[in-house]
Amino acid sequence: MLKDIKPVSSIIILVSIGIFMSALDSSIVNISLPVISRYFTAPMTSVEWIVLSYLIIITSLLLTFGKLGDLYGHKKIFNTGLVIFTAGSLFCSLSPTLLLLIVSRVIQALGAGMLMSMGPAIITINTSPSRRGKYLGIIAMSVSVALIAGPVLGGFLTTYFGWQSIFYINIPIGITAFIWALKSLPASRLTAAARFDFAGAGLLFISLLLIVFPLSYGDRAGWSNPFVIGSLASGVFLFIAFFFAESRIKNPMLDPGLFKSRLFSMANLSLLINFMAQFCVTFIMPFYLIDFRKFSPSKAGLILIAAPAVVMIIAPLAGYLSDKIDARYISSAGMAVSSAGLFLLSTLKEDTAIFAIIAFLSITAIGFGFFQTPNNSAIMGSVPPDRRGIASSMIATMRNMGMVFGVAISGSIFSSRFDFLTEALSLEGLGESAVLSHAYSGAMETTFIVAASLSCIAVFTSLIRGSLKSGK
Repeated sequence: MLKDIKPVSSIIILVSIGIFMSALDSSIVNISLPVISRYFTAPMTSVEWIVLSYLIIITSLLLTFGKLGDLYGHKKIFNTGLVIFTAGSLFCSLSPTLLLLIVSRVIQALGAGMLMSMGPAIITINTSPSRRGKYLGIIAMSVSVALIAGPVLGGFLTTYFGWQSIFYINIPIGITAFIWALKSLPASRLTAAARFDFAGAGLLFISLLLIVFPLSYGDRAGWSNPFVIGSLASGVFLFIAFFFAESRIKNPMLDPGLFKSRLFSMANLSLLINFMAQFCVTFIMPFYLIDFRKFSPSKAGLILIAAPAVVMIIAPLAGYLSDKIDARYISSAGMAVSSAGLFLLSTLKEDTAIFAIIAFLSITAIGFGFFQTPNNSAIMGSVPPDRRGIASSMIATMRNMGMVFGVAISGSIFSSRFDFLTEALSLEGLGESAVLSHAYSGAMETTFIVAASLSCIAVFTSLIRGSLKSGK
């Protein structure tokens, strides 16, 4: 069993800073998009690529960065990520055109992907299995803090210092973290250098790119669009080809043998389902609060803070408990609670009390909080030391893919159900306001019931994954 390295607090803080900045820049930008649109005199359909480019690049390259960390050292990749992310932030703040801003976001995403993929691996390598859950809980908490702080901080900085300031803020933090990491992060190269699978990395990147892009854009272009269908089909085909090819080479980019472990495969599947359900809430609730209930954006933001605030409190507790109790039971119980919360959210109506909305969101968040840290700890503990970079990046990949799938599924279900109910209720002779109220409530009900059903599936997949032996 490993002993915790003396400067473990420095390691935890550094990793938390890296992941915090990466997560922050996925949420801090959204609130500034209208201002950026006016600044460059560009339509929102163009400005949205500031967000999409960041998400697509990170998701497509996480596994590649994980493998690089296993081969050449997690510290090297993490530090490189700090440099690239900080440089990308500088370029973003100085961009004179929208095109250069989007290109700079791609650079920033390369660094963010390195930071996200290395974080859990560095924590796992430098702490003992008996405390792994506790420390991974702190990492989960940093993500929740970033989600809370992003919109609030972004709105403040944009209002008083201009949109460029949301990128300026990363520069001193990134430089300080890099200098600190050089001195404090221990080297963590665990395997003899092997030939990097460039062909596999390229095939994986292209396949994930072809899958993530249409999922991010399909709701606007239309799911029947030939380009969307062709891109998805090509991506799935290339992903299958990637797995087929990887099983036949000596040093694969992603070892298919890892998925023979029921613990590894089921925990990753559960994580994917978890974030699909979670982002159904994240995507639909702002529309319910602002468009349907007519709350101001600031009031809606305060209501929505409830969920990440609860996760921030619960995640470290769940991590501590997972070090003492079989993690699969905690994860399964968490998904059961989140399923109950999602069923409660499906009952939201035009006159639901604010207290009830916050209570339903909090119940859902309690479940998500109890699921994630024990599940992530199980994933990290299920692989040998020379595969922890890949395991770490799998966590981030499943998280991002779940986000994309969740938004795509919830958006499609809500839109189709809303259109169907609007037409059906109009034929019954109801007034326009009554039609809108019933159609909106009905569409939300269907969407959240689907999300709750997904959570129920994750209860089962978490239970059947098996237990993690102590010290593995």
